[in-house]
Amino acid sequence: MTTLYFGMHPSWKPHLETFVEKGSLQIIKSKLIELVNLKKTIFPPAEKIFRALELTSFDNLKVVIIGQDPYHGPNQADGLAFSVSSNQKIPPSLLNIHKEISSDLDESFNYFGDLSFWAKQGVLLLNSSLTVEQGKPKSHSDIGWQKFTNTIIQATDKKNSIVFLLWGADAQQKKILLRNKNNLVLCAPHPSPLSAHRGFFGCQHFSKTNAFLQDNNQEIINWIPKS
Repeated sequence: MTTLYFGMHPSWKPHLETFVEKGSLQIIKSKLIELVNLKKTIFPPAEKIFRALELTSFDNLKVVIIGQDPYHGPNQADGLAFSVSSNQKIPPSLLNIHKEISSDLDESFNYFGDLSFWAKQGVLLLNSSLTVEQGKPKSHSDIGWQKFTNTIIQATDKKNSIVFLLWGADAQQKKILLRNKNNLVLCAPHPSPLSAHRGFFGCQHFSKTNAFLQDNNQEIINWIPKS
């Protein structure tokens, strides 16, 4: 059974044991194996499915950003919400995230696709579904991932001084799970080009996050890579 935790930081195990012991994670993995046997192309690669839980430990967690599901184009999804490998073209939503960071922090920088340096600082980049079929957004939203990621969100909310960034209607549905008044929940439209102009631009979530962390005696997040 411990192989089900493969790819996750060990600190997550106590918070997922009930979910795993019920057989729920095994059901998800069995469905994925079945889809692979049907020659379906699934993203991200198997070794990166739990990458968000690998790079950000429960103990190091400071910020949670909730995405929808992985990018569904070839070579894009890297296991972190909104992130792509450094050799890939930056997707439109991530471009808009960069624009807001630049405006919010009043700093120019070279845009980047790989967000792993955020994850290593304690930013959990969690998609609601951890896998997707090529070319079919939300295709794995009904195979059990929602319950899995809800379990993670509820576990993180039990910590204090955590910032949750909920961008878009799908992410904001998770707000009902967040009950700890010692945490900060910030909501904004999705950074997609279809909605960013409705309030994502100007939301100042990055400076607000750091102000909250600083007020709670935590190290701030370096949103921009050091040159």
